Amino acid sequence: MTSKDWLEKDFYAVLGVAKNATADEIKRAYRRLARELHPDHNPGNPQAEERFKSVSEAYAVLSDDKQRREYDEMRSLFEAGAFRRGARTGGYTAPGGFEDVFGGDSRFGGAGFSDLFSTIFSGGNAPGATRRGPARGRDVETDVILEFREAVKGTTKPVTVRSPGVCDVCHGNGARPGTLPRTCPVCQGSGFVPRAQGAFSFSEPCRECQGVGTVVDEKCHECHGTGGVTKTRTLNVRIPAGVADGQRIRLAGRGEPGERGGSAGDLYVLARVRPDPIFGRSGDDLTLTVPIGYWEAAFGVDLRVPTLDGPVTLRVPAGTPSGRTLRVRGKGVARKDGRTGDLLVTVEIEVPKDLTADARAALENYAHFAPRPSRQHLDVHLREPSEGEVHYG
Repeated sequence: MTSKDWLEKDFYAVLGVAKNATADEIKRAYRRLARELHPDHNPGNPQAEERFKSVSEAYAVLSDDKQRREYDEMRSLFEAGAFRRGARTGGYTAPGGFEDVFGGDSRFGGAGFSDLFSTIFSGGNAPGATRRGPARGRDVETDVILEFREAVKGTTKPVTVRSPGVCDVCHGNGARPGTLPRTCPVCQGSGFVPRAQGAFSFSEPCRECQGVGTVVDEKCHECHGTGGVTKTRTLNVRIPAGVADGQRIRLAGRGEPGERGGSAGDLYVLARVRPDPIFGRSGDDLTLTVPIGYWEAAFGVDLRVPTLDGPVTLRVPAGTPSGRTLRVRGKGVARKDGRTGDLLVTVEIEVPKDLTADARAALENYAHFAPRPSRQHLDVHLREPSEGEVHYG
């Protein structure tokens, strides 16, 4: 992408976000639009496909902190009229000189005016823009559904990805097998042509070759001369142990192929973890709730509780109150340092709703001899009910 592209395109408007949008807001807007406009959901809709490409292009710039900063600064300079017509040269100059605008070499990575805008302006004896070099492929994102235990223990899952790829018939040159593209006669292979406008000139992509530098006379029947097709790939993705819901797994170089020999983008797999019917998760610890009887809490009991590695015996001490959490070490989620979290078992006393006659008699007998619950801390707040006071229960 050239600097001229940045000046002509409002990437914030493409994604429908404000210029001061946070990285999370930009990501959410991109994901929503990408789902709506994806070719899978809009078969045979060229407008949706073109918009999908524009959304991906905008996100590629705004999701990169460095590119977004340079994009914002470049557009703000032009929108604020930082460049004005020079009286002597007829070209563009900056108030106070170029160094005043760019602050020496600090804001654009040490690039001077001519370096930064060499692909935009050319005039007089200044060298024109040259053909674009290798470009890295875009990153691709997809989802994978995981069962709770798969996420905790790790697994390998097949993931299907639809993304642009190099045509297998013409190997990306767009020409019919047995033929080759020829050098564009308009731009002489540079991919750009000058365009005069008033006292200055622009270098813009050649319309004859669409900025590629070559022309295809006999187009490939598979890609129709574009050199690329939308491919469906199935990859076996290794899911590491302990992955959490919403976590992204990066596969370097498995995204969209690069252009003109550039490196491929990355593939990001977004983990969607289904909840488990009995286990929960808190960081690297698993959680479990187990009901116990009142007599078990009073006398203590050895409980058989499940773990993801099989059942274990847990000792519940005598006098355990309802809601107490006991720890089973090493039965949680594997950590990156090789250690493992714990299983946190919370016991809750279960009060029976229906009692047999014998059980009721035994409970009444117990109530007669059992010590009364300690409520002395409430006595100071107790008083005789006044007239008209409402009683509950």
